Amino acid sequence: MHNPVTRARRNVAHHYDLGDDLYDLFLDPERQYSCAYFQDSRDSLEDAQKHKMRHIAAKLRLEPAQRVLDIGSGWGGLGMYLAHTTGADVTGLTLSVDQERHASARAIREELAGRVRFELRDYRHQTGRFDRIVSVGMFEHVGAGHYREYFAKIVALLEKDGVALLHTIGSSCGPRAPVPWIAKYIFPGGYVPSLSEIVPEIERAGLVATDIEVLRLHYAETLRAWRERFLARRDEAAVLYDERFCRMWEFYLAACEAGFRHNRLVVFQIQLAHRLDAVPTTRNYIEVAKRKLPDPGSETSSAGNKPDAPIDKEVAAE
Repeated sequence: MHNPVTRARRNVAHHYDLGDDLYDLFLDPERQYSCAYFQDSRDSLEDAQKHKMRHIAAKLRLEPAQRVLDIGSGWGGLGMYLAHTTGADVTGLTLSVDQERHASARAIREELAGRVRFELRDYRHQTGRFDRIVSVGMFEHVGAGHYREYFAKIVALLEKDGVALLHTIGSSCGPRAPVPWIAKYIFPGGYVPSLSEIVPEIERAGLVATDIEVLRLHYAETLRAWRERFLARRDEAAVLYDERFCRMWEFYLAACEAGFRHNRLVVFQIQLAHRLDAVPTTRNYIEVAKRKLPDPGSETSSAGNKPDAPIDKEVAAE
């Protein structure tokens, strides 16, 4: 799929520049519009999204003042979290005018503009070198024909001892065509990759996949929460748009939830580096790093100190 910069901008505007009021109806306050991380089935959406950011920060092994590039920075929630909790210096990239405006205003409001900046820029036009690179929910918009270009750019931007993390929706049953309805009405230009499409391009770029984690059912739970919130404020959405739009979005959220429950859709978190020794040789460091970061569940989760409950019966049986 050919995806030049001009087309990429149009595709992003189709979905992400629909107005702040719409996304405030169903997203968490951080406006995380990607898969949350439910450590416990009783986690609120707010806690689960904070768990996701904490999980990512731990995998990045961030230290104060390290330079971070956030490709597809959304409304700025992850970049702000990384700067607040680790002292990192963050540059976020988005093609959405609405997202860039919101994120930049928030950085100024929270007096972090000197350490967090958001740019209206395609990743292909980015220059410089970064200690860490993170990309959450953006790879689905790259286009399969541009994977080689994408990972070549990661190689060029990532310091030799750096670490990158790619968080993307994926297919666990091999390559497949986009759903026509979703491609037409919701995410034009979107494509859900399989590992068999991603990993060869990582290898060709000369990068090392230092860790691959598959998040199952977490996105189904995220979409369930979004759908319930959207339906609870459906009348407000109808005022913003119309009844046709509401029916379309209700179907979009329900269909995607079903896809993650029953149609082998998952989320891949792929950690990348130039060097084999860029991260420790066991995964214990992730939990160690998490303990140094704020735990939203310790303060706001309704689960309290109860043992973790599984997300789904299927998980409990595994």
